[in-house]
Amino acid sequence: MTQTFFFYDLETSGLSGRDDRIMQFAGQRTDMNLNPIGDPVNVFVALNDDTLPSPDALLVTGITPQQTVADGYTEAQFADILLSEIFTEQTIVVGYNNIRFDDEFIRHLLWRNFRDPYEWCWRDGRSRWDLLDVVRMTRALRPDGINWPVVDGKPTNRLELLTKENGIAHENAHDAMSDVTALIAIATLIKAKQPQLFDYLLKMRDKNEVKKLVNLDDKKPFVYASGRYDAEFHKTTIAFPLAPGKNGNVLVYDLRYDPAPFVDLNSKELAKKIYATWEERKADDFVKLPVKELQYNRAPAVAPLGVLEQENGWSRIGLSSEIVEKHKKALLAAPHFAENLRTLYENKPEYKKSSDPEAQLYEGFLDDSDKLRVQAVASADEKKLADFQPEFRDERLDELLLHYKARSFPRSLSADEMARWEQWRVGRIQRQLPSFLRSMQRLSTSGLDERHQYVLQEVQLWLENIAPSDTSDNSASE
Repeated sequence: MTQTFFFYDLETSGLSGRDDRIMQFAGQRTDMNLNPIGDPVNVFVALNDDTLPSPDALLVTGITPQQTVADGYTEAQFADILLSEIFTEQTIVVGYNNIRFDDEFIRHLLWRNFRDPYEWCWRDGRSRWDLLDVVRMTRALRPDGINWPVVDGKPTNRLELLTKENGIAHENAHDAMSDVTALIAIATLIKAKQPQLFDYLLKMRDKNEVKKLVNLDDKKPFVYASGRYDAEFHKTTIAFPLAPGKNGNVLVYDLRYDPAPFVDLNSKELAKKIYATWEERKADDFVKLPVKELQYNRAPAVAPLGVLEQENGWSRIGLSSEIVEKHKKALLAAPHFAENLRTLYENKPEYKKSSDPEAQLYEGFLDDSDKLRVQAVASADEKKLADFQPEFRDERLDELLLHYKARSFPRSLSADEMARWEQWRVGRIQRQLPSFLRSMQRLSTSGLDERHQYVLQEVQLWLENIAPSDTSDNSASE
């Protein structure tokens, strides 16, 4: 099969891929020259009655829960559409910050619905690419031919501002379909103005290509664009492979910074920096550790130093070969620093663990026998699910099956299962409620226009419809 791109975007009930839900999915397939193939896809996914959406998120998108229920697919139906019609063989899945955001929602949706959460982006010639880092590196290294937005004197790469600066129609920013159309236009612009860089970074979505440039067997500095780096220098720096990270990844050091203040810190001092909370990092006296983990399978925007020799590349990112060489030598002279970092990162928790099986996707892979049972669940209809009792070996799956049946096949539940589901559903709503009510109270006094007032009224009705009676009564009086 011929390779194609599939550009996509989501609108969601909140910001957490683990806890929030997809409400709208839009996408368009193109050929490798970015010409559309077939009709666009634009669908809603029904929000379930166990979820209170973020009022702030819905004011941005204008989507109401009631709209998704009236016009949307169940999660199970939507999962089947994704796997049978969207993420087909040889598809390159593309978005804008999708690898860190949208893809996580897709992965958790598939996990909740007994579909493989990983194969959609690698098996049968599939892959994924993120245009946000492509935009960052293009702006840093090859900006000619493109107008770059600036807000309050600071560079920004917001999609709606990129389109505006370059005369691209983008009338409904934060509508998924409008954002997809805009994204394809931006990709077309970069491909037309900087085709060599576009094609190079497309190739770097392959982790094996990244490893040829960034590895611990042949350590050498490389150009790296990432959201973790300084906006002043277009989110781009020169990094150096330092030590192994988790899951076969690599720790890299930002050579913009002198290693001297860090190399002799003891493990406890390094840990305070590595494990610092968001609030601690915002403190005036906090000095960040210029180390991050490069994940090979996340299509990082990396390039050899040779790209800096053209178009004032060194000055554009505020570095020189002399500074890079000096800081590299300091790192190589302190091998204990790399070893200390390796040990600390090996023990660094990736996320806060949850007791909810829906949020336990990353707490282990399924064995082959459970994979077969999961496939059997996914292929079973409502009637079969009513009597289906797979003997899962993974303890997460029994509870997950109850949730799957309750959401997409409620008539398959026994009376006991209905009671268990209702208990879990109520508990989830109660956990979401305090934050939800604070947002509703804040927004209700913020002078919203008529459209936003309507959305907020619908959100309040949603709460009243799905919450236990005592909860909704209490919320109405606040």
